[in-house]
Amino acid sequence: MDSSKIAKQMIDFQKTMFDNTYNAMVLVQEQTERMANTLLDQSTWMPEEGRKAIRGWVDAFKKGREDFKKGVDDNFKRVEDFFSAFDKEKKPEA
Repeated sequence: MDSSKIAKQMIDFQKTMFDNTYNAMVLVQEQTERMANTLLDQSTWMPEEGRKAIRGWVDAFKKGREDFKKGVDDNFKRVEDFFSAFDKEKKPEA
């Protein structure tokens, strides 16, 4: 088996594992967000300023999570492009 093909399979496996782990993390964070919103809705004693702060944190977590995912996806794409270019260079020699 060609070493670049093995490397591609390893990268595909790592991307799949990352995507599955990321999706599990998203589910946990979404559940936590729902719980926080329920808590905020039931906490009549909390001032609006505190509610805005908590909602701001939730939004910041979402944005950070999305930016992280985009960065990882971009880098997986770069690695895939690298191996594709490597294969194109290698084929004429064979």
